[in-house]
Amino acid sequence: MPAYDYRCTKCGLDFEVNRSITDREPVSCASCGSDAKRVFSPVGVVFKGSGFHNTDYRTRPKEKESSPSGKDSPACTSQSSGCAGCAGADTGSGSTD
Repeated sequence: MPAYDYRCTKCGLDFEVNRSITDREPVSCASCGSDAKRVFSPVGVVFKGSGFHNTDYRTRPKEKESSPSGKDSPACTSQSSGCAGCAGADTGSGSTD
């Protein structure tokens, strides 16, 4: 049987009652005998990883297609000036005329 949390409307006592989901009779406080209301609490479950709606069915970002001329390629992060793919790179003659 499931356990439900209740709070007394008169004295404020919180208590737990094991009862069937189909039970319809009202619950009374064990200490003062007054009516009690059911308390709803947030559920502490977090679904992570693959196999859940949030991760499996969202739209994936489209990747950019690189152009053949290489204009969309990122800037060179090399510290040396001998990179042949960089614009204005030193051709390697070594002389500084």
